[in-house]
Amino acid sequence: MNPIEELIMELAKQKNTSKIANPYLNDDLADNLRVYLTHMNKTQGKRVLLVGEAPGYKGCKITGIPFTSGRVFEKIDHPLLKQIRPKLKISQLEAENTASIVWSYLSTKKSVPLFWNSFPFHPHPKGHVNKNRAPNAEEIKLGRDYLKKLYALYQPDRVAGIGHKGVECAKKSFPDEKIVYIRHPSYGGKSDFIWGMNNIIQ
Repeated sequence: MNPIEELIMELAKQKNTSKIANPYLNDDLADNLRVYLTHMNKTQGKRVLLVGEAPGYKGCKITGIPFTSGRVFEKIDHPLLKQIRPKLKISQLEAENTASIVWSYLSTKKSVPLFWNSFPFHPHPKGHVNKNRAPNAEEIKLGRDYLKKLYALYQPDRVAGIGHKGVECAKKSFPDEKIVYIRHPSYGGKSDFIWGMNNIIQ
C-alpha cells in the first residue's frame, strides 16, 4: 500500500464524536484528499509544507482538502485548482473567508505549498456541527502523528505554520526544523499573512 493510502486509512479510523467531525468518513471527501495529495506529491522544485489549525465547517469539512472551499474551486483561476477540480466531488459551494484570502493570494503565484492542519478533523462546540472551535492541546498532540506521516510522504524543503496552533504543532513534530511563522489572515491579519507568504512562496 502506498503512503497516501496508508494516511487516508489512518484518518478514516477517527470516529465522529460530540465535538469532532471527521470528513474522511465520507468516501467522496477521502477521494478528494487522495486526488489532492497525489497531485501535490508530483510537485517539482522547492516543496513547502504549510500547517494550519483545523478544518472549518464551510471549508475543508466540505471539500476534504485543507484551506479550500467549494467557492474557491468555482471562482479562483489557478492551474492547480483547475487541474484537480474535474476529479473532485463537492456537494456545497460554500465560501470560507480564510480559503478565499489564501487562494486569492496564490492566484498570482506559480508554486503552492502543500496545506495541512495541526488537527485534521473538524473541531466544533458540543452539539453544534456548523460552528468552529480551536483544537485543544490533546487534539493537536494527536494531529502530530498525521503530520509526521505527511512529512515523510511529501519530504518538504521547508515547513511553515499559519497561526500559533499551526506553528506549535509543526515545532513539536519537527524539533530540528526551523519553522517559519506566518500570521493567520483572519481578524485583520491579511497584510501580515501576505508578507509572510511572500518570504516562502515564489
